[in-house]
Amino acid sequence: MAEGIVPRRPAAVVIGASATGLLAAAALADFADVTVVERDRLPDGPEPRRGAPQARHAHLVWSGGVKALDDLLPGLTGEIVAHGGRLAHIMGDMVSRAPNEVWFRRFTSTHHRNLVCSRDLLDSVLRGRVLADERITLRQETTALRLEGDATAVTGVRIRAGAATDAYAGDDADAGERTLRADLVVDASGRGSRAPRWLTELGGPSITEREVNAGVAYATRLYRAPEAARNIDFPLVNVQANPAKAPGRGGIVLPIEGNRWIVTLAGTRGGEPTDDPGAFVDFALNLDDPVIGELVKGLEPLGEIVTTRATANRRRYYERVKHWPDGFLVLGDAVAGYNPVYGHGLTVAAQCALAVRDTLGATGLGQPGLARRLQRAAARPVAAAWDLAVGQDALYPGATDTRPNGVERLLARFVDKAVETGARNPRAMAALLDVMSLERPATRLFSPDMLIPMLIGPRRPHLQGPPLTDAERKTAVP
Repeated sequence: MAEGIVPRRPAAVVIGASATGLLAAAALADFADVTVVERDRLPDGPEPRRGAPQARHAHLVWSGGVKALDDLLPGLTGEIVAHGGRLAHIMGDMVSRAPNEVWFRRFTSTHHRNLVCSRDLLDSVLRGRVLADERITLRQETTALRLEGDATAVTGVRIRAGAATDAYAGDDADAGERTLRADLVVDASGRGSRAPRWLTELGGPSITEREVNAGVAYATRLYRAPEAARNIDFPLVNVQANPAKAPGRGGIVLPIEGNRWIVTLAGTRGGEPTDDPGAFVDFALNLDDPVIGELVKGLEPLGEIVTTRATANRRRYYERVKHWPDGFLVLGDAVAGYNPVYGHGLTVAAQCALAVRDTLGATGLGQPGLARRLQRAAARPVAAAWDLAVGQDALYPGATDTRPNGVERLLARFVDKAVETGARNPRAMAALLDVMSLERPATRLFSPDMLIPMLIGPRRPHLQGPPLTDAERKTAVP
């Protein structure tokens, strides 16, 4: 190499400044100069972001995601907590009823702590941390139009600058169009991803897809927390829907920063909540257990009710493609979107970004076949969350054209038994949470920690109602 010549760093382009896109940018920054292409203009602080209406509903990050976030961006969760977030002990800081209508005891012997805050706060802190990296450049109000390259290799992405552009307009060049060349293009554009179309336009393969849609609709309203509950860590309160009943209905109360409670209600086909303010509390009071309605019926609402119906589990099996083009990777909801009730989206995003970083750490950019290895590495956390979500949602009427087979039904019954056991045994609960938090594979449910108490006890009786303490009830219920 001639003296004084600095070698060019590889270039990467990330499509979408979602949480997935920002985490991917953080994972890539040690290996490339990263450009993040975002169609919208991002807010300056913890405010709603255009293009992410689902952010208004209750969100949390499971402990498996908390670990991945702090591995990828050390101290990130502490920074979120410093701004008002909370690391809630699961199950000690949670009052929860399982889908089979069993109330969990509030064990404090497990290590699992979930990150609880508004999605606006999480996104704001994440943006500030990632975009402060001088190796990462943000292009706002810029639309990704199509991929450049061919079926064997993606070499860049065609973009158009300018607000309010049509993301999938025709291919006629405008003054604002240009091509960003890249050694790796990452599609993190969410459920609306056009990656399958872009690939076929390059002569690439068609992508196998699967959808399992329980028909869940969500309605969310923000409330001011009761004054007496503002100085204590009030528990999360969760009533999960029962797939054995049609329609299935449930809800959650999520205490967040700013002395506020996010209240999200959910119902499947024929039992959906609405945006009618007069019906919101009545819906909560008419759940199988009325605890959520009782907690919120006297509270001051903050703003209107927000509803969402785009809740289907939808997966694209990119990792199965035999001849995957070099230089292209798809992550996050663009690969798989889940029913939000399971709260796995952010955890999967963090774990996928970590898988990308670790794979690149072993090889670096530019190796033939690297993109395929990255896609397969990202598929592992995707598959774990997918199996958990689909195992429940496939049981709802009309959720899928392919009903669960005998093995899947047997596994679902075993999971129900594992939930019943975990509800009253701390060792079994720890095993259950290892799986639900995406820290361990589903085989953890067949460990002695689960099987011994499942088979021989001791068998404590199930709780007959939500395990709120008298003090918690007094602070919340007038």
